[in-house]
Amino acid sequence: MAILIDQTKRVIIQGITGREGQARAKLMLGYGTNVVGGCTPGKGGQEVLGVPVFDAVADAMQHSREHCGGDVDISVVLVPARFVKGAAIEAIEAGVKLLLLVPDRVPVWDAMEIAAAAKHHGASFVGPNTLGIISPGKAVVGMIGGRAESAKAWFKPGNVGVISRSGGMSSSTAYYLGQAGIGTSTICHVGGDSVLGLRFPDVALMFQNDPETDAIVLFGEIGGSMEEDLAQLMQEKKVTKPVVAYIGGKAATEGTRFSHAGAIIEGNRGTHAGKVKALRDAGATVVESFGDLPEATQRVLATKN
Repeated sequence: MAILIDQTKRVIIQGITGREGQARAKLMLGYGTNVVGGCTPGKGGQEVLGVPVFDAVADAMQHSREHCGGDVDISVVLVPARFVKGAAIEAIEAGVKLLLLVPDRVPVWDAMEIAAAAKHHGASFVGPNTLGIISPGKAVVGMIGGRAESAKAWFKPGNVGVISRSGGMSSSTAYYLGQAGIGTSTICHVGGDSVLGLRFPDVALMFQNDPETDAIVLFGEIGGSMEEDLAQLMQEKKVTKPVVAYIGGKAATEGTRFSHAGAIIEGNRGTHAGKVKALRDAGATVVESFGDLPEATQRVLATKN
């Protein structure tokens, strides 16, 4: 089953005629993602890699309903950052229920307006500043894996869900798990910005309800409260599947930014020590070294079997 993306989901790409749009369309199509259309204003009627291009998301939605078996499920937004808000709200108002916002440098106020529109229309989004989502052996959205050939080689299907704020570490975590013989159900890079759509707790609840996921592996960072919020769900028994975590940024002090905009310690909030304690108190296995994640995950899975 996996979460968020599989081979049954109908996907469109906003910005498909641009350089990034074409490159990521090649990845998604090559991996087997069901890309039913693309959108670029003023370029309707063209094709990219055999995918029809429409001027508006509403046109792509109509095409999907008439020729592809139903509504568009996911829109992958690959337009310049200053156009992301308009593109995202257009998709939300056209009825798309899940968006993947790939670009970085999306203004915070724009992200907040997207969040408000999504809430109003019952939609959700991943990102901004996300590498994407992949359910190995099924489908990929975004740019995770780079090329279809490498994505197929690096990520193995399996029963562990991976969540991270880091695109590179999302891929690395799943890669090293795979090298240890541990496959993944879905890898979700939630994005590195301070204002995000789906957060760790939201994705963890999806993994909790996914019968193909037996454990969750988390690459966390300093800053924000996503790790602590996940720990709270574990304390409340809303997430009962085993969680194995590594928290980066142990040496960071107040005011230090750790790679991402959202990874900054403010006062006593978002510290490494606080996140480790919250997760351990909730029953998670928290490793000291990133390289310990595969072995710790093997031990956790062995206890379930």
